[in-house]
Amino acid sequence: MKNLIGSVLLSTAVFACAVTGLQAQDTLIIEQVKDGLYTISGSGGNVGVRVTTEGVILIDDKFPRNFEEIQELVAQVSNQPVKYVLNTHHHGDHSGGNIEYINISEIIAHQNARDNMVRGNQDAPPRLVFTDQTAIYLGGIEVRAFYMGRGHTNGDAVIYFPDLQTVHGGDLLHTIAPFIDYANGGSSKGWVSTMNNILSLDFDTAIPGHGAVMSRSDVIAFRNQMEAIRQRMADLIRSGMPRTDASERIQTEELSWTMAPDGLFMQRSIPGFYDEIAAEVGR
Repeated sequence: MKNLIGSVLLSTAVFACAVTGLQAQDTLIIEQVKDGLYTISGSGGNVGVRVTTEGVILIDDKFPRNFEEIQELVAQVSNQPVKYVLNTHHHGDHSGGNIEYINISEIIAHQNARDNMVRGNQDAPPRLVFTDQTAIYLGGIEVRAFYMGRGHTNGDAVIYFPDLQTVHGGDLLHTIAPFIDYANGGSSKGWVSTMNNILSLDFDTAIPGHGAVMSRSDVIAFRNQMEAIRQRMADLIRSGMPRTDASERIQTEELSWTMAPDGLFMQRSIPGFYDEIAAEVGR
């Protein structure tokens, strides 16, 4: 059990450090996505801000140090308090602000995300959880949260704004290169299925966990690259490639994730990715 907890904590710490290095700036920026919907970017994961006449709903809350600045930015677009925070998953660059927001808001996450927080001794796990789907109705606005399957972790929530045809995918979407958190139930095979479930929703715009706002075609391209990189790994394993060579040999200009700066995909997701595909092909 001690080894398991150590693995979870290390995985979370490595991921948070990698993202911090990718988005080193501490100054946050708020930008409008659609009428009544904003995103706060900068250090940590992208925060969604849904404004209503009766309060604000946040999607994720970055690091603890970002709380005051997030509050200041929210105040620029609404005079209402933050009533709810939806955590897309447990990683500290998306849920670290819980330690502050739990005192003023209700925080909601998937059951597995909360379990991951508790197992990793993270501060302020949510008091409310869901297993399949849930919804918030506030000021005449509906915000839905779905669990659509494994992917980045085993507890990723997909947030859907039906009136705006927009989703917030958390780290199920990433504009540079994703991280498969095998220590917390991540799965590339599950990710493909989850992406197909997301694409069953009626949306034209998507907020990723990191990077610029995406179009539906960007989300399709993300799904396609996940399928392609799984196929490439399977082909390399079938050809006899050893685990030690995977990070180097999987690289190809045709798959941008494999060429991402600082090995964002390879160093974090391999060798777990190798092991997953090897099990699938029987090697």
